[in-house]
Amino acid sequence: MFDKILIANRGEIACRIIKTARRMGIKTVAVYSDADRDALHVAMADEAVHIGPAAAAQSYLVIDKIVEACRQTGAQAVHPGYGFLSEREAFPKALEAAGIVFIGPNPGAIAAMGDKIESKKAASAAKVSTVPGFLGVIESPEHAVTIADEIGYPVMIKASAGGGGKGMRIAHSAGEVAEGFARARSEAASSFGDDRVFVEKFITDPRHIEIQVIGDKHGNVVYLGERECSIQRRNQKVIEEAPSPLLDEATRRRMGEQAVALARAVNYDSAGTVEFVAGQDKSFYFLEMNTRLQVEHPVTEMITGLDLVELMIRVAAGETLPIAQDDVTLNGWAVESRVYAEDPTRNFLPSIGRLTTYRPPEEGPLGEAIVRNDTGVEEGSEIAIHYDPMIAKLVTWAPTRAEAISSQAQALDAFAIDGIRHNIPFLSALMHHPRWQEGRLSTGFIAEEFPNGFEAPKPEGEVARRMAAAAAAIDHLLNERKRGISGQMREPNLLRFEQERVVRLGEESFEAVVETTEDGIAVAFADGTEWLVESDWVPGEPVWTGTIGGAPSAIQVRSLLNGVFLQHAGAAAEARVYTRREAELAALMPVKEVGGSGKQLLCPMPGLVKSIMVTPGQEVKAGEPLAIVEAMKMENVLRAERDGTVQTIQAKEGDSLAVDAVILEFA
Repeated sequence: MFDKILIANRGEIACRIIKTARRMGIKTVAVYSDADRDALHVAMADEAVHIGPAAAAQSYLVIDKIVEACRQTGAQAVHPGYGFLSEREAFPKALEAAGIVFIGPNPGAIAAMGDKIESKKAASAAKVSTVPGFLGVIESPEHAVTIADEIGYPVMIKASAGGGGKGMRIAHSAGEVAEGFARARSEAASSFGDDRVFVEKFITDPRHIEIQVIGDKHGNVVYLGERECSIQRRNQKVIEEAPSPLLDEATRRRMGEQAVALARAVNYDSAGTVEFVAGQDKSFYFLEMNTRLQVEHPVTEMITGLDLVELMIRVAAGETLPIAQDDVTLNGWAVESRVYAEDPTRNFLPSIGRLTTYRPPEEGPLGEAIVRNDTGVEEGSEIAIHYDPMIAKLVTWAPTRAEAISSQAQALDAFAIDGIRHNIPFLSALMHHPRWQEGRLSTGFIAEEFPNGFEAPKPEGEVARRMAAAAAAIDHLLNERKRGISGQMREPNLLRFEQERVVRLGEESFEAVVETTEDGIAVAFADGTEWLVESDWVPGEPVWTGTIGGAPSAIQVRSLLNGVFLQHAGAAAEARVYTRREAELAALMPVKEVGGSGKQLLCPMPGLVKSIMVTPGQEVKAGEPLAIVEAMKMENVLRAERDGTVQTIQAKEGDSLAVDAVILEFA
């Protein structure tokens, strides 16, 4: 076994690897860029080596700098984590040449699975299910119909030289194939000057399901069940779970055996993931193989009881896998939410800044459930513009899927982050979405269920009543504290405070009687509902935790002028608690309207101006590109919302802008 390993990565995955290495008694070396000098993974490791500027291309992606860091520290092996150099064939070759062990698969396996065409050939040779299709040139509508009949409907007719959706048709019958063939061929000729088309199976409402495999250097390979990662936006996973609500035991076994067959075909000898696209009918087809540890590996660890990082280290050191296929059992259900530094109300654009508040839920038991939080930050950490926007991975395990989802929702409600925009409200809303809870998933889920983007919903029904009860209890507690202030003109015991209250929650009002009892604060609503509210919350804490009517609850609390802003169960609202007379007067107050910014182009997130695409005096049409802003590996094209004339330009190429900074103004 190694005495010391280097982690060629950063953030949460570096911290995750350090934890396992520490438990195994292995010393760790961190590497860091200028931007990560004060990062958590640097503080956690036994040693740390500076490897260059903030840009990954000048630090984390430079193989020679990683090899030199190993030489400096005497590290015998390198774990690449995911991303960066983890799937670069040249990296393990360079390490091998320097006498350093790569904690990952052999270079041949990385190369075989890195080329998408070659990987599909290897998959086909290993008898892995691949998308049925005819990749040859189709000369006539009749030929197209014959092929489609053999493949099975629906089918996709695609232009060989196609792109951008042109020369593409979905057909559900022979008649649609003949017509679609003619249309696709015509579009292909006019768009690309090439009228060749081919036909392949179209997967309706596809789901993303992947099989975790692990092999050793002695020819042993096992699969560790599946993960479903269908909840995605812009092809990036948001929520993962294990096992999949789609699969039965027979389908799981078929997928697992095919994944193992592919791994054996390329002599795979570490942790890897074989990804499949699956139909709602449990049909499945090979997509690709990721020759590294996946971001979502914790859900597999939670249901198998195995530490994948430890297994990777042990097989890299030459040990035999400690488990056979019959030893693998799946226990319970695990759900993982990726907590991102992004604004879900602005089409998930990245956010940067300092974490002025970072209070994740407590790890460990939560009733029958277990909470785990993999993170690479702490309160005060800086979310930089240079890297992936993931802050943490919140994982819950429970005996059943419903309990795992419920625990995840509760843990998200207790996760407090301030200083940046983040997606916790969106994740919380997802946990309460009926379609998600029922397991009716597809990769189009977010686009279909949130076609106009995300806005935190208004509280309704039971959720609204619970938030109103919490608001009433918070107000009552604050009033009691005020009564205890010394030096008041009148003795506190001479003052009478009304027990009747009107709770204004967003646009909805609740009448209630609020009073202190021996056990807590009693809130009785006008409709006869009566709840005892118990909590140790003190003003200033970002999360109110306690019980409402005996049910455990966690509610986000932020102070407002004469009130509080509450978030719970995916819903959000401003709450103000009045006496009856105060409520009457508040109803007469005019509402301040927010001024518009229709004549300005504002930067939608903190970022770097890559280019300004217009000049002063230029007339632009709706939809025309105005500027490109880059943040966290994403280039965002900003377009005109309506026709107009550019008057002045306030920013230039190379400027770093804050959110809502003015880029240009219209006449």
